[in-house]
Amino acid sequence: MRRREFLLRAAGLAAGLALARRSGSQPGASAAPDTLAPPPGSAPPPRDDQARRAGHVVTLAVAGDTTLGYNLQTHVDEMLEGGVLREYVWPVYPRGIRDVLDAADLALVNLECPFTERGEKLTKNFNFRARPELVKILQSASVDVVTLANNHLMDYGREGLEDTIATLDAAKIAWFGAGEKDKVARRPLILKRNGVRIGFIGYYFQAAPDMLEPAVMYAQPRRPGVAGCFEDLDCMRALVREDMKKLVRKVDAAIPYFHWGKEGSYDVRDYQIELAHLCVDLGARAVLGAHPHRLQGIEVYRGAPILYSLGNFMFGGNKDPEDKLSMIARLEIARKGDVECELVPIQVTTWPDFPFQPFVLEGDARSAALARIAELSRPFTSTLPQFQGSG
Repeated sequence: MRRREFLLRAAGLAAGLALARRSGSQPGASAAPDTLAPPPGSAPPPRDDQARRAGHVVTLAVAGDTTLGYNLQTHVDEMLEGGVLREYVWPVYPRGIRDVLDAADLALVNLECPFTERGEKLTKNFNFRARPELVKILQSASVDVVTLANNHLMDYGREGLEDTIATLDAAKIAWFGAGEKDKVARRPLILKRNGVRIGFIGYYFQAAPDMLEPAVMYAQPRRPGVAGCFEDLDCMRALVREDMKKLVRKVDAAIPYFHWGKEGSYDVRDYQIELAHLCVDLGARAVLGAHPHRLQGIEVYRGAPILYSLGNFMFGGNKDPEDKLSMIARLEIARKGDVECELVPIQVTTWPDFPFQPFVLEGDARSAALARIAELSRPFTSTLPQFQGSG
């Protein structure tokens, strides 16, 4: 986009956001003449919180890979240089999906970049980081929890990890999946909502054919890093068995979030299926996954939804990905019984007009998206009831 055109858009966007703020409407609801509002999302119905508390039911909204640095940070800087005030910048990115997350009792994403301006750059293919102030984008999105167990959290070493944890703590965003040593990285996060105790635990694992990262990113007894095992499936099985047996005794719903699979692939690897089934056999009531930057099929195993790859969310790692389809999953979790899962299909970006701004798909686009996810799920014996009639 040429600079003059960008400045006009940025100024118009700031005016539109200011008007929306004064009128009490959602940011972006009343767009300025120089901007085009992204396709509107269908907001979920308002919660009856009193009834939900009495019924001991929790809604968890979960999304995939979230990278607020790299191209997204560059876009932030362009807006700031164009005269847009910081307080108007942060709500821009989640405005098309905020209602979905805000309607949930808890919202969880995979934070795939450290919040830091310090640290030594780890030698690897791609390194991501974001300035700590960009955590306000997560706050604007109503994100409550992040998993840190992924292949980018340690891109800037110990300092990057320390700054990330300090930034999240200051923003009152809970986290799991990494830490100063392996015991901290493997420590579950247990939260109670509406009388339901939910335990989250995060792991990063890839078998040798898929692994492109150095082993140094994994936490050890005297080394910071993420939870998991480097290429060793036997090690990963043992880790899962030990951790899940402890966790399921403490909570009503244990939910592991894996970073796994082959990047860029729609196909679920055998080790993903094995580890997911192992978790459910040990008592997990749902299993979450990310990393391929693509959606993968969804399985329901012994009543537990397994989302092998949630795809991208607010992802600054790629300005204009070829496949822009993704999703938010809404899980309804009671103290006992099967977890209900409903998908909200989204498009993650509209380059160059509305970059890194996911929005909810509606109408024919929504139907086509669900049909495509249903097709990806066809290899599994059991999948979501939502897919009945799709395709």
